[in-house]
Amino acid sequence: MWSGLSVCHAGTPPGAFGCGYAALWGRLVTCEPIVNRFRRAPARQLLDKPKSWPTPRVRSLIWALLACAFSAHAATYYVAISGLGGEPDYDQRFKMWAEDIDGSIKKAGGNPITLIAPNRDQIRARLEELSRTAKPDDALVLMLIGHGSYDGVDYKFNIPGPDITAGELAAALDRIPATRQCVVVMTSSSGGAIAALRKEGRVVIASTKSGTEKNASMFARYWAEALRDPAADSDKNEAVTALEAFLFAQHKVAEYFDSQKRLATEHAVLEDTGKGEGERTPSVENGEGKLAGSFTVVRLGANAAAARDPAKRELLAKKEALEQAIDKLKYDKAALAAAEYKRQLTGLLLELARTQEALDKP
Repeated sequence: MWSGLSVCHAGTPPGAFGCGYAALWGRLVTCEPIVNRFRRAPARQLLDKPKSWPTPRVRSLIWALLACAFSAHAATYYVAISGLGGEPDYDQRFKMWAEDIDGSIKKAGGNPITLIAPNRDQIRARLEELSRTAKPDDALVLMLIGHGSYDGVDYKFNIPGPDITAGELAAALDRIPATRQCVVVMTSSSGGAIAALRKEGRVVIASTKSGTEKNASMFARYWAEALRDPAADSDKNEAVTALEAFLFAQHKVAEYFDSQKRLATEHAVLEDTGKGEGERTPSVENGEGKLAGSFTVVRLGANAAAARDPAKRELLAKKEALEQAIDKLKYDKAALAAAEYKRQLTGLLLELARTQEALDKP
């Protein structure tokens, strides 16, 4: 399971049964009878009562969900690239943000590739390496920091020598077998890259809503902060997803412009359906955010430690697969009968509790 450059899965809620799970209930469940039942009953009692388990049919559905979640990613590869600043202040700023991201990923147990002002051939070579190393079950996170440009047709990431276009990046990413990908373009005019980069199974985040927002972007500063600040972990499960990091950085950018008493010159958007233009407010209603919400970028705290423990990796992977299955179930709730939703949710939560209990053992 731990192959390639780095591995990162979704996180672990703080505490197996008590107040740590209160955040989990709020995040996953809108069905009060199930929540109240779990809150009232002791964990051991819930786990020991055979009749608490769902029917065989529902259990088969649960394991089908788990199979999908397990196959979502076995390893996560990270590439962070800082581009050409054009002047010393920007060069230093972009390099600092890239190194900040690099440090957070390493602390979480990853082994990122970080490139400082590379040329086009160097970027292509690194991505080509991943096309030979990554497997279909793996995931990839590509983060671009710097300046960009858009001429109405092509987005270009500014680097020494010839710039690299969004189309060239998309072609290189398409050759990488990893089926779950997250591309974060944190540059001016980055919204112009969405049309070329969007693809089913790929989260695309751009720090500007279009190619016409041309001022230098601050989004990378706060994306880097999101990967090390527990405040970005909005559901308090000790993991930061792409959606959580996006929302955190977006909020911080807005605060920055407010504090400077300036009109915002960048408006970040997220696209993860493979066909949209990007949304500033991803939601069930607009269809954006489902993949990003289950795409963990980094672990925090105890989860990062567990990920480095060979004895706990398999349990952690199982637990994270359960969490992803619950997230998927919550998103698909409208398509299910209420009783079916309750049965599936109950089974998943019970299995999650059992797995968490095993993880918490010394």
